[in-house]
Amino acid sequence: TLQGGPEFARWLEERGPRPLPPPAPAEPTSIAREGDTLHVTLDRPERRNAYGTQLRDSLVEALRLALLDDSIEHVLLDGAGPSFCAGGDLDEFGRTPDTAIAHLIRTRGGAGRLVARLADRIEVRLHGHCVGAGIEIPAFAGRVVADPATVFRLPEVSMGLIPGAGGTVSVPRRIGRWRAMHLFVTAAPLDAQRALEWGLVDEVARQSISFRP
Repeated sequence: TLQGGPEFARWLEERGPRPLPPPAPAEPTSIAREGDTLHVTLDRPERRNAYGTQLRDSLVEALRLALLDDSIEHVLLDGAGPSFCAGGDLDEFGRTPDTAIAHLIRTRGGAGRLVARLADRIEVRLHGHCVGAGIEIPAFAGRVVADPATVFRLPEVSMGLIPGAGGTVSVPRRIGRWRAMHLFVTAAPLDAQRALEWGLVDEVARQSISFRP
């Protein structure tokens, strides 16, 4: 409904036309198996791991592997480059002509439901800017660790939208409805220490990140 509303239409008009993002030069996520642990890395650092169609579908396939393989007892999810995930790829916003189909894709085809199903065996390690889906999806995980310099933000209100990658469920579960509403309505940034105090993350710890461009 909001995607078909005047506020989102106004945001799209003000943003202006943009070309579709270029195809990923390689698989947008990388996976490695070590014993009973599956290590999944968002691997499109040139776009700050924006949660676009290609990265989303690749991440979903990696998480499905963990669900199908009972021998995988632990899943570690992190991101390459300067940020874990800069949120939805804005260059793709407004491309789906049917808002009902767009809603179905985001809610049924996204990674949030799979992370929730894997919650008891998945750990997500965050760093850099975690925007929109970059915190909505990790918040479903049973354990979330953030680098001290991590910054969280839910900016959808400025587009006439609400968090659409599962955040209206995952974020309130962790920090309660009032604090979640504050983040949703103000789009205010939240630093790692405050996120720890509120329960949005479970630990703040310096991480070894691959900062290749």
